[in-house]
Amino acid sequence: MAARHGGADTGLRRCAAHSAAVHWLAGIACGSSMAPHTKTLAAGDLPLAGRDIALNPGVKAGDYAAALLRSLGADTPAPSPLGALEIAGDWAASGLIPLTGSPDAPMQGPAAIPSAAHGALAALKLLAGGNDLQGLDGASLLSERAAFPGLSRQGRVSANGSCHLLRARDGWLALNLARDDDWALLPAWLEAALDLPCWQQLAERVAQRDISRLLERGRTLGLPVACARPENRRADSWFSLASRGPGGAGGRSGPLVVDLSSLWAGPLCTHLLGLAGARVIKVESAGRLDGARGGDTDFYNLLNANKESVVLDLASTQGRQQLACLLARADIVVEGSRPRALRQLGIEAEQLVRSVPGLTWISITGYGRGEPEANWVAFGDDAAVAAGVAIATADPPVFCGDALADPLTGIHAAVAAQAFWQSGAGGLLDLSLRGVTAYSLNYHPGVPRGKVLASSGGWRLLLQGESFPLIPPQRRRPASSAAPPGSDTQRVLTEFAIPC
Repeated sequence: MAARHGGADTGLRRCAAHSAAVHWLAGIACGSSMAPHTKTLAAGDLPLAGRDIALNPGVKAGDYAAALLRSLGADTPAPSPLGALEIAGDWAASGLIPLTGSPDAPMQGPAAIPSAAHGALAALKLLAGGNDLQGLDGASLLSERAAFPGLSRQGRVSANGSCHLLRARDGWLALNLARDDDWALLPAWLEAALDLPCWQQLAERVAQRDISRLLERGRTLGLPVACARPENRRADSWFSLASRGPGGAGGRSGPLVVDLSSLWAGPLCTHLLGLAGARVIKVESAGRLDGARGGDTDFYNLLNANKESVVLDLASTQGRQQLACLLARADIVVEGSRPRALRQLGIEAEQLVRSVPGLTWISITGYGRGEPEANWVAFGDDAAVAAGVAIATADPPVFCGDALADPLTGIHAAVAAQAFWQSGAGGLLDLSLRGVTAYSLNYHPGVPRGKVLASSGGWRLLLQGESFPLIPPQRRRPASSAAPPGSDTQRVLTEFAIPC
């Protein structure tokens, strides 16, 4: 499929055709994340149906790559499953073990999570062909953010310090206070005053309450809170097709990607798509730029270099119309907003997917687009806890990695986007941080774990007589600096004949 960014006349026609359909305010989405809004995928819904994709013997975690490709419809023979030693080697080289466990004792995490990242990136490489993806290591992507500020493990405190595992009266929960404003919500959450914004006092209050009440009130208030023992965890699927649109012609290179996402999962997805040959336009609201801009500059540059920057006044009617026109020109849209937030901007993903042939819309949320989960707030650390990673790592639970659900979901989202766009199938794809992480955790869940011991040469992982040196998180060098906010706005709007 030719990328939908050629010709001003075509752009004007599309904009006129779709602006009325997408410019309105609507209510909260209805349905259930377990079913009604999610269609059972028939063979014809799968983008890789009828494609034979062979895996070379050297593909890392080939059995996981094959499983992903088969879930997308491909006919892919399943290689032999990984053994415990291969999985241990992936853990040791991933950079995750130094981020897992108590401060004085790193540990191998559960299942084969780094191998799953290898397999997911291998699937993307097979779909995308020869490009700048080839030199990437999938497992290292899971830990690379921690390498920039030099984060380390902190047991029941996340590597970045914002998320804590707290013992309630009947179990453990995670609370992620990543936003300063969240502290102001805590008296309402606990139904009691806090003398100071102090984690110790907060932990004392939580210990007197039941998890169910804390979860209910926390989610109503918009706090990122999760139970350490997974609730209704689904591990049989890593994405769902929330809405199917009219198919397009399919394409092999050069899609136009409009990136509405922020922080880590979505930007990593579009970063990988850019390395695979996509043109990526990063769109931000003038009133709320990507929060990651305030974090580590080098890491932000790594994920956002080579993306064009468009900043729109989404508080205005004109800005929302400009956004709708740009979305109608995209081949792939990636966003990480709750559905209600986009609807408040007049953007209805389902309607756009039904209106624009072949449009692939990647929706990344904490818990999925169905009710009531669509309104629950999540970040990478608490979503991984909700998926069961912390309790599978140790009991009492400890954190594994750094915001693990974010990079896992970002890699998987890129696989889904590439597959659906290439085939021309299009559709609204629902990926959740919890769901993707639970799916990855279900890959070799009972594999034996090695022991981490100190040696004269540093920490090593020992299993079945084999010894693996632990590799710390590794940082890639950014290709360049990310574009300043809005530096491409005028040029992009002019190119697509969108009124300024």
